[in-house]
Amino acid sequence: PPPRGFLYLSVLVTFAACNAPPVPLDDILIEKTFVPEQCARAVQVGDYVRYHYIGTFPDGKKFDSSYDRGTTYNVFVGKKQLIQGMDKALVGMCVNERSLVKIPPQLAYGKQGYGTIIPPDAILHFDVLLLDVWNPDDGVQTNTYHTPPVCSRKVEVSDFVRYHYNGTLLDGTLFDSSHTRMRTYDTYVGIGWLIAGMDQGLLGMCVGERRIITMPPSLGYGENGDGSDIPGQASLVFDVVLLDLHNPRDGITVTNQQVPESCTRTSVAGDFVRYHYNGSLLDGTFFDSSYSRNRTYDTYVGQGYVIAGMDEGLIGVCVGEKRTITIPPHLAYGEEGTGSKIPGSAVLVFDVHIIDFHNPADSTVVTVTSKPEECDVHTKKGDFVKYHYNASLMDGTPIDSTYNYGKTYNIVLGANQVVPGMEDGLMDMCVGEKRHLVIPPHLGYGERGVTGEVPGSAVLVFDIELVEMEEGLPEGYMFIWNEDVSPDLFAEMDKNEDKVVEPSEFTDYILQQVNDGKGRLAPGFDPYRIIDNMFSNQDRDGDGKITEAEFKLKADESAAHDEL
Repeated sequence: PPPRGFLYLSVLVTFAACNAPPVPLDDILIEKTFVPEQCARAVQVGDYVRYHYIGTFPDGKKFDSSYDRGTTYNVFVGKKQLIQGMDKALVGMCVNERSLVKIPPQLAYGKQGYGTIIPPDAILHFDVLLLDVWNPDDGVQTNTYHTPPVCSRKVEVSDFVRYHYNGTLLDGTLFDSSHTRMRTYDTYVGIGWLIAGMDQGLLGMCVGERRIITMPPSLGYGENGDGSDIPGQASLVFDVVLLDLHNPRDGITVTNQQVPESCTRTSVAGDFVRYHYNGSLLDGTFFDSSYSRNRTYDTYVGQGYVIAGMDEGLIGVCVGEKRTITIPPHLAYGEEGTGSKIPGSAVLVFDVHIIDFHNPADSTVVTVTSKPEECDVHTKKGDFVKYHYNASLMDGTPIDSTYNYGKTYNIVLGANQVVPGMEDGLMDMCVGEKRHLVIPPHLGYGERGVTGEVPGSAVLVFDIELVEMEEGLPEGYMFIWNEDVSPDLFAEMDKNEDKVVEPSEFTDYILQQVNDGKGRLAPGFDPYRIIDNMFSNQDRDGDGKITEAEFKLKADESAAHDEL
């Protein structure tokens, strides 16, 4: 058990301690109640600070608060604009740091106090939250935290830029963001369209770069702020990502050219071009592709059918060439853009692959690749020809080949049985000769092409070999006599001697003359259709039989007919 009188002594000591006068402060006491994880800068003498505070006496009674006034306290530190104790307490503080500061009267308002608010010899407690710090000598500070792997160009004075940003005060308070508006901020740089700090902070940026731009109020919104979200004398922090960059003096830029080894012709104004493309913005954002539609983009170039930059970028290309065309907005879709896909004032990047091109004035290009030593007989209109071919598009895409079927393709020249370009390519050719044909679409399958096989407006390439030919008949004839005509021709046809020639008698007679070598039918056609046509021409009254009065030889006709 405790000795007698111990409890009484303890009570006396406790009572004395509670009623003892406070120990006088010789200097300020600082208790840090919150310290931020990062402190990029601590207050120094001569800095300008913005802070909130609550001032109380030791008993907790409040005598002042910046919160009550709805504005921070803004002042230079160490220039005797504050009581001495606060001047000392602010030095070394970081933005967002919070401290409880106890200031003795000799470093506060001393024996005089401050009017009716602060009595003489008062110890003051301040709960201080530092929100901002800057120095009159500060300039713009930039901190790049993401650099793109490729930077072909940096922002210069008078460039036009498109960028996203988050704008905050130095304590992290958000005051504005282009992201929330879902629209970039678009402006010229270095000509006074922006606050001075942003004008400086954007210089030297690359497309795709991300940087923090910090500026003092003298380069931001100054003493008065912006009147709403930005207070006066506030440092500003902008987290910026640059999306686009161009200059009004820019023309198109052609890069990444891949030109095929063989390029016998380059495009000129007035040519019709078929090409594939991927379209993106300068930051890589995709907006369109011909590949996704599985169809080339087909257009005339140099005649205003496409945006000016593409019109220019497609001049001088080779078939098979690949190139990247970068187009500034004044040569593309301008300030308005196209709506949802292409924003206003956007630089466009097209990765282009040229599939083919031609000119409306083009004719079939015929190149002889092989010719036999004996080449005396040449094809002409009306001849029946047999040939092999390999067909492809200009980019090498195969279309068809007779070799796949193990048989030739057989036609009569001049009978419109093939496209006009092939007619041209097969003329004046001898058996065994090989040719390379390039056929423009207006002499091929035209704008519509052949569904599933030949695209519309496609240039065709044929490698052909003439295998066999049979001479045709003179123009206008479907049947000729190889020897003199019998003077009793009608009687020879009229086998049953009934004074009329029936269709069967007519057909049998003509076929017999052909088999005997006395006559020839036009090669390449159905002989029965030719004979039917000949009979119809002789059957002038259309009664299904020919009388001797109706019967005439072609030489006797005043008008041309494809019959006897």
